[in-house]
Amino acid sequence: MINLLIILSTYFVSFLDKPEKTAPQLSPRAVEQRDKWHIPTDGMDYPVSPMYMDSLRRMGVHIHHKSRWFNGVTCEMDETLAAKVKTLRFVTAVEMTRNSQPPIANSQRLIANSQQPIANSQQLIAYNLPPLHQAGFEGQGILMAVCDGGFTHADTLSCFRQKELQLGAFDFTDDEPLYGSGFYGADGRHGTQCLSTISAIRDGYYGAAVKAQYYLMRTEETLTESPKEMDNLVAALETADSLGVNIFSVSLGYYSFNHADWSIDPATLDGKTHRASRAATIAARKGMLICVAAGNEAVHPWRTIGVPADADSVLTVGAVGADSLIASFSSIGPSADGRIKPEVCAVGYGTCLVDSGGQIIQNNGTSFATPLIAGLAACLWSALPDENAMQIRERIIRSADRYYQPDTQEHRYGYGIPDAWKAYTMKREDGLGDRTTDMPAERPEKVIRGSQILIIRHGHIYNLSGQLVE
Repeated sequence: MINLLIILSTYFVSFLDKPEKTAPQLSPRAVEQRDKWHIPTDGMDYPVSPMYMDSLRRMGVHIHHKSRWFNGVTCEMDETLAAKVKTLRFVTAVEMTRNSQPPIANSQRLIANSQQPIANSQQLIAYNLPPLHQAGFEGQGILMAVCDGGFTHADTLSCFRQKELQLGAFDFTDDEPLYGSGFYGADGRHGTQCLSTISAIRDGYYGAAVKAQYYLMRTEETLTESPKEMDNLVAALETADSLGVNIFSVSLGYYSFNHADWSIDPATLDGKTHRASRAATIAARKGMLICVAAGNEAVHPWRTIGVPADADSVLTVGAVGADSLIASFSSIGPSADGRIKPEVCAVGYGTCLVDSGGQIIQNNGTSFATPLIAGLAACLWSALPDENAMQIRERIIRSADRYYQPDTQEHRYGYGIPDAWKAYTMKREDGLGDRTTDMPAERPEKVIRGSQILIIRHGHIYNLSGQLVE
């Protein structure tokens, strides 16, 4: 039985400055990519002061992880010690991010939980990715990070047989001593399913970017729901930046927590208020393409996107079915400051994926639409390696079937469903581009043949499972 009393309170402690100005801790790949795209090193890249952290440790503070972008640390301590830390001359703020209250049900993994076995997966056709595959672009040279709540059996499943592509795993939680499930343990099925849409290969299944290399990152905790998980996500984004990751896919979102006082006000979903959203924007400006699930809240009282789906300069992803119609659960936008959210959509209703037991199943959620868009981006970037993250992002948006008439009424589709081949072949634009430059993307057409509903797209006919009919 789990002893819940050992769940410790955590705080984010903000520091005054970075007095040492030690060298940025960036990998050779990260430095190379910064140079390639002319991204300067700035004060955010300098590490957190070792002197300040040592001072906290001497007081008995346990530092869980640090944030160079926000110049602070996530740490464990009791309220008495937190009060003492707050008086230190180099500390500017002490913010509780988790208390020791009993946990609530974990609800923030973006999953709709509706599964049925099916024959195979064809959702890549929905955004016209096969032509890029046929041209030889399957994510080669692209480094990805998939961030979730663990990855059950992702280290042993034969569908991930391209083992040389998985470069490492990072656990930013403190679940293991409490829960014991482990990074690849039973609680991580959701992460494995998301990963499979990108990287799995088996009979009847082929991922979106099976030649991209990737890191796995765990930030979602099992026992509690607290803002600490958002700071875990910040740590993952900073680590991905230091490794030179190109594309970061995260199917997590936050709006309510164990403690009612921590619940997020929808009016603050402006991309500028919450650390995890600000970190996603910083990561985008430092050269990463960030793909974030919009959420599955449209049928629930919350209804709208959460954190970090409100971030600026990312791709927030909604869910559609194989018929290109929005999934009823897909969270609505816009952001609190009026930006279009989600930006794009992919198949997240009836998504085909590989489960942690190795079976091909069908599941619902913007969680699964998100890595599909990340996989599209990896293939596109491998085809256009001299373009930067924002140019790849704009190509994806400009290729979408509602780009000329984005959904600014219901705020559900955004710019719509991208077309991978169109994104690759369209004229390059600096910035958002002239909307009169390109012809609109082809809209799928729905037809009825006998008792069947069929979809016509790109000159081919598919059934509602995405299978090619003719």
